[in-house]
Amino acid sequence: MQNPKVAVPRGGYSWLQTRKGVWLAFVGSLLCTLANLSATAQSNAKNVLVLYSYFNRGPSAWLDSIESTTRAHVPETVNFYVSYPETELFDDQAYQESQAETLRREYERVKLDLVIVVSDPALQFAAKYRDKIFPGVPLVVTGISSEELAGRKWPGVTGVASHIGIEETIDLAIHLNPDTKTVAVISNDTGMDWAIAHSELLRHRDKVGEIDIIGPPDGQMLRRVAALPPHTVALFQVFRSESTQPAVGVYDVLDATARSLPTYSAWPSLALNHGGVGGAYRDLVKEIQSTGEIAARVLSGEQPDNIPVVNLSYLQVKVDWRELQRWHIPVSALPAGSMILDRPPTLWERDRKYIIIALVVIAAQMLLIIGLLWQRARKRKAEAVLRESEERFRVMADTTPSLIWMCDARGKITYLNERRIAFTGPDPDARYGEIWIAHVHPDDVKNMLDTLYKALETQQAFSQEYRLRRSDGVYRWMLDVASPRVNGDGSFAGFIGSAIDVTDQKVAQQALEKVSGQLIEAQEKERRRIARDLHDDICQRLALLSMELEQANRDSMSSSSHGSLEEIRKHCSDIATHVHLLSHQLHSSKLDYLGVVAAIRALCKESSEQHHVSIVFSDKDVPARLPNDISLCLFRVAQEAVHNAVKYSGTAEFSVEIRGLENEIQLVVQDAGAGFDVEETKKTSGLGLVSMQERLHLVHGRLTVESRPGKGTKILAAVPLSVAGGDSEAPNLTQVA
Repeated sequence: MQNPKVAVPRGGYSWLQTRKGVWLAFVGSLLCTLANLSATAQSNAKNVLVLYSYFNRGPSAWLDSIESTTRAHVPETVNFYVSYPETELFDDQAYQESQAETLRREYERVKLDLVIVVSDPALQFAAKYRDKIFPGVPLVVTGISSEELAGRKWPGVTGVASHIGIEETIDLAIHLNPDTKTVAVISNDTGMDWAIAHSELLRHRDKVGEIDIIGPPDGQMLRRVAALPPHTVALFQVFRSESTQPAVGVYDVLDATARSLPTYSAWPSLALNHGGVGGAYRDLVKEIQSTGEIAARVLSGEQPDNIPVVNLSYLQVKVDWRELQRWHIPVSALPAGSMILDRPPTLWERDRKYIIIALVVIAAQMLLIIGLLWQRARKRKAEAVLRESEERFRVMADTTPSLIWMCDARGKITYLNERRIAFTGPDPDARYGEIWIAHVHPDDVKNMLDTLYKALETQQAFSQEYRLRRSDGVYRWMLDVASPRVNGDGSFAGFIGSAIDVTDQKVAQQALEKVSGQLIEAQEKERRRIARDLHDDICQRLALLSMELEQANRDSMSSSSHGSLEEIRKHCSDIATHVHLLSHQLHSSKLDYLGVVAAIRALCKESSEQHHVSIVFSDKDVPARLPNDISLCLFRVAQEAVHNAVKYSGTAEFSVEIRGLENEIQLVVQDAGAGFDVEETKKTSGLGLVSMQERLHLVHGRLTVESRPGKGTKILAAVPLSVAGGDSEAPNLTQVA
């Protein structure tokens, strides 16, 4: 809710109408009092009355600033009331009494906490009638000059006093107009303002003279101003009359004076924007701030007598640019810190943003040109380096024994070195594009293209083996290794690869595998023969001997011979048992007649009984018949794995499982024993692991060993079902030699 501002109704009446005016003022004040009752309902609110001396010159923005500053320092609600007593009629004692009575009735029901008095006439009135209008209410004065307040002292009064820069304005006028011979002081009366100006001019009487034009603004004052001599400056301090509406106004006189003479004033409203050059003015912002702070201190409970009056002496010179140009006053003559008003902006000030934009554009273009020139130089240098690099690459690629090729991001061949062209023949149609695939063996084309296209999608390096037709029509095995290429911007550019002829290595590896298989097969034949001989000959003979000794033992009547024969029988029985076990270790007959599952189950049972350990065996979905090489491979792997587990694991519990899956047959031997480092064992004493790997390699199987010290061991042997089904024949590579 906006706080009310109450003013005594008035409007152009003279003192001859005083009685009627008093009556109208009384009625208006009564209505305003009724309107103010709602604003005083809050008991905790602070109520402040502002007495302003000049109704028509009361700056609402100035009063609003005092109100906002006061409220900012007071936590309670603050209600402001404003009254404009007719100070022009204060010379009449009857009017003063009537005005005091009107204010008393207007605010008798409002508990005032503070009265702010603006300017000296209102202060004189408030100090004289404060006991009648607002007894005991503290006063804060503002808008008064230090000279007017000097020597005055009232109890319960504090405030802000500002220095009126009359002397400084005179000094400024004489300084800016060095050819001045006369200073015309134009004033309403010979009051304090005129006295200050007269006293200051006495100090300059050796340089300039003084002409006083005293009186109300009228036609006579206009004529006297027009008669002023040349080389005269005017000090204007005529104020408007509030009680009358003269035919010639203050600003009429001011305009006439400013047209003919350089005019200055210590009050900005009497100079700036009305043809005056300017003057030295007080800091209104600081004055408002100080007034609001002092008012807040008083409202907060601080005694006014304990708050000293703040004297503001800072002045700032303000001049009108247009008048400086008119009277040919250089800006350099102004004191430091002067404020120039209405100055047309310079080219930089007016078009600064456009100038900055233009400069930025020009600078950007220059930088762009420099950058383009630098880029062109770098490009030429890079092209030279690239040409040299390409030449080195071509020389290296053409002299290397490898077959070098390059393709783009879509897999299209873009480069083949001379050795690659010479290898397949100088046919120009088969060098680039997609025609080169015609030289690849038909059985390898699909796998080769699948590998290439997958690598193009993943943009990862790859390697592959395929057969490539030589210029004499013979296919040779090639090992091709390719790596991705990138463009200058980091994008994928394709692959560069090199292929080498590995046919000889393939043939040697095949021969080695064949010899290894033959050696193992010969070893197995020899084991079968030894096992057959042991089983069919020695074991049967020992068994017959045991039977005969047993029979002889029953027929003998001698007690001594009875013990000897029994001992012989036991020895013979042990020999037969060991020979039988040896036979199974060399070659299990159950493997040939009952299959791999029965053979491995018997192996687990015999190892459990022999070594006094627990071996849990299980099988699942294993085909009834498997090729002999597969069965033998799985049996030997199980035999070696169980033997190593019993010997090195340090535990007495093991598990053996053989199972058939959709694509392969798996054998798993597992324990929870000591474990070992797989890689270290392969380097030192891993002959058993090597043997298992070689056996599985012959049937295209794989061996996986999972073990860590203290974490047990798991051995997985897997054989593809296609091989297990009978397709165990290795590819014949000798035909491509």
